[in-house]
Amino acid sequence: MKIGVLAVQGDIREHANMIEKIGHTPVRVKSVETLNEVEGLIIPGGESTTISKLMKKTGIWEELKKKAQEGFPIFGTCAGMIVVSKGIANYPQQETMGLIDIYVERNAYGRQVFSFEEILKFQGKDIKVTFIRAPKIVKYGDNVEKLIEFKDAPVLVRENNILAASFHPEIEDDPSVHQYFVENMVAKKQVK
Repeated sequence: MKIGVLAVQGDIREHANMIEKIGHTPVRVKSVETLNEVEGLIIPGGESTTISKLMKKTGIWEELKKKAQEGFPIFGTCAGMIVVSKGIANYPQQETMGLIDIYVERNAYGRQVFSFEEILKFQGKDIKVTFIRAPKIVKYGDNVEKLIEFKDAPVLVRENNILAASFHPEIEDDPSVHQYFVENMVAKKQVK
């Protein structure tokens, strides 16, 4: 399958490598045209305000909102989680896409120098995850499924066709989270 990685800013190469690792074709999405060629999209970590501005400038912002309403699978990691959220508690003036019923706090787990790794349970097995200037989910709706929790807060959540992670699954060797996105969300979407 062709899995898009939003290629305007952030951990683009690392996500593309992970998609290749699980046997699919990564496509770097920089335009509406390439967005329309893929079966799902990953919005990587990076700087959420920059990513949002560049998405609007290229027309991807509006097109992706439309596609999301039609069930198009989207996976936002770190800054990508901020972009797809309903709002930002500590930066309410920053516009978000409102695709998943979560409210986040930017940089809630500390600045870059306080980055850390944790071993957390995902689908019955231990996976190593890395938090880098990570957002924290401070509020979420009843339909949001909590897939991984850390210190009483969900850090991997799903609502319908939207998956969001506080951490960076692309910088570890374990492809479990990417596999979940592709197998349980992108592949299942195609069947419908």
